[in-house]
Amino acid sequence: MSNKLWAKNFEVNKEIERFTVGRDREMDLYLAKYDVLGSMAHITMLESIGLLSADELAVLLPELKAIYEQAARGEFVIEDGVEDVHSQVELMLTRRLGDVGKKIHSGRSRNDQVLVDLKLFTRAELRSVVDAVKVLFDELIQKSNAFKDILMPGYTHLQVAMPSSFGLWFGAYAESLTDDMLFLQAAYKMTNRNPLGSAAGYGSSFPLNRQMTTNLLGFDSMDYNVVYAQMGRGKTERNVAFALASVAGTLAKLAFDACLFNSQNFSFVRLPKECTTGSSIMPHKKNPDVFELIRAKSNKLQALPQQVMLIMNNLPVGYFRDLQIIKEVFLPAFEELKDCLQMTAYIINKIEVNEHILDNPIYDPMFSVEEVNRLAASGVPFRDAYKKVGMEIEEGKFKADKNIHHTHEGSMGNLCNDCIEELMGQTLAGFHFEKVEEAERQLLTV
Repeated sequence: MSNKLWAKNFEVNKEIERFTVGRDREMDLYLAKYDVLGSMAHITMLESIGLLSADELAVLLPELKAIYEQAARGEFVIEDGVEDVHSQVELMLTRRLGDVGKKIHSGRSRNDQVLVDLKLFTRAELRSVVDAVKVLFDELIQKSNAFKDILMPGYTHLQVAMPSSFGLWFGAYAESLTDDMLFLQAAYKMTNRNPLGSAAGYGSSFPLNRQMTTNLLGFDSMDYNVVYAQMGRGKTERNVAFALASVAGTLAKLAFDACLFNSQNFSFVRLPKECTTGSSIMPHKKNPDVFELIRAKSNKLQALPQQVMLIMNNLPVGYFRDLQIIKEVFLPAFEELKDCLQMTAYIINKIEVNEHILDNPIYDPMFSVEEVNRLAASGVPFRDAYKKVGMEIEEGKFKADKNIHHTHEGSMGNLCNDCIEELMGQTLAGFHFEKVEEAERQLLTV
């Protein structure tokens, strides 16, 4: 007997079945507890419109909660011969409760069921990413404040350019994360809309109460138009992928800097020994493998929006099996990004800063602009001051004055880290995670 929700009185060719199921059973394990949450909200609504009795709801909800807890512990398994998570949950219910377990699918299609699973999974994972970004942000701000007075060379074209500081360097990446957080917030708000009740994309003749399931699951609103709800499959993943890629772009750039600045030719920073690896032939080597892998993984994540886009590109309205493949690249991406964020935060916390970089006279020319500005401030025309200092450098007569004073907003003497923290706080407050927490807590209180 088949355990497929759509099974009829014929068997599908085994090779066709293998090909069409693909990695879906493996991917569905990511969605298991969210599938159960969606079912709990759906059947609560079904009881309110008379499609389930109060007695049936009273036996179904505790069983679903038990399956949810099993999935939360990582013990949920999709058995051999069972096509997907939806089939497995329904099978477990019918084994325990009999025919009443088959009633949970009324008014639903697997299309809107997987849509709501993906939305619930994605919003939970986005929150985890947000938390990890905030941890890294705090580490960067702390380091920026701690080393705000330690100068380092700034570069353009990989040439020594002007004085910078570790306060600026660490703080720049902190502020980059505040912009990344805006992308994450936008992705979260687009995700946190309820597609449940759109069925196969054209609604249902049952008098479903979609506002009720929206409230029960803590969504901000529903995807109102049922056709658009289905069109959101792929679009949601693409938009979220852009947000993940924005964070990954910040990490990749930071990782490249850290690898460069850790090398002996620069020696601006020293990575903790326990965060480096050795060479099989060169006993002196301490390689920045962690940052190299962060750079590679982050660059891979920056390709995610294009992968999603090319899979969904040019699909007309309605559901197509192409969308199944998006799960394979999308669902594991969150864990990979969180892993990179956590590793980066750990190393930034322990990284050592070279406070004597500028003892090396090779960096003296970077103070030339400071000297030009001093002359200009004393009344010398800027272009004349520029020529004078340029000639001194060419003739080897330039003497660097390393006592510099920058005061404008965002400069090394006025980092504005408090403003950057305020920006981050404002964005974080706009997520309203507490609404989702409360809705899920109430739903699971059976």
